[in-house]
Amino acid sequence: MLEVQHLDHRFGGHQAVRDVSFTVDAGQLVCIVGPSGCGKSTLLRCVAGLIRPSSGTVQLHGDPVTGVPEDLAVVFQDYSRSLFPWLSVASNVEFPLRSRLRRRERRARALEALEAVGLGDAARKFPWQLSGGMQQRVSIARALARRPALLLMDEPFASVDAQTRFELEDLLRRVQREQGSTVLLVTHDIDESVYLSDRVLVLSSSPASIVADLPVDLPAERDQITTRESARFVALRGNVARLLRSPAPEAAADVAEWELAERSAT
Repeated sequence: MLEVQHLDHRFGGHQAVRDVSFTVDAGQLVCIVGPSGCGKSTLLRCVAGLIRPSSGTVQLHGDPVTGVPEDLAVVFQDYSRSLFPWLSVASNVEFPLRSRLRRRERRARALEALEAVGLGDAARKFPWQLSGGMQQRVSIARALARRPALLLMDEPFASVDAQTRFELEDLLRRVQREQGSTVLLVTHDIDESVYLSDRVLVLSSSPASIVADLPVDLPAERDQITTRESARFVALRGNVARLLRSPAPEAAADVAEWELAERSAT
């Protein structure tokens, strides 16, 4: 579905992204993890068509991305700035659909998305009447209402408390499985990247480049306690941590060799 080839981006004399290439298949949930300030958000904005890369290509369904595609949606970290406080929750979710659908269909689509994120009873409320976690659910519902082919998420759970974060992670996995969504999510949280994803793309420090592309071979059904306590989760988390601490080619080779030895043993 998504193909990124040899992507570079510079701000003046500063190189933020260097020679990044990867693909995402339809229905996958892929996490990008890297050190703070390494260029993760810049990379995501290039993929979204919000920033034109200095060089390289981004293709969605085989078509070049030169602006924000119609079938792409983005959820940002700061939910407080992305919702209109003077509009109801349902109207916020409808907002991106105003130029595409008639009012009755917009409202039906919005209510369906709110039900999917567990906010069916909050349609008439205003964002300021909701908790931070509920506001971020509204942001996710607004993205889902567009029925995007690709959902991009930029550290979407970083601004909420730990318990709410776990709830939103499980919500995302449930909705992604039920709707067959394709998701590319940026995070700086190692545990989150492993818990959520089918694959983890590990980035180097700035300028961002891909150190490793690790498959996450955890069961599809995951639980915040049993999954995180499992030996496989701990091993995968350790591999990502090693790559972030020593983001050199030899570190990636060591992790790959360790993975191969572990799978042979089991």
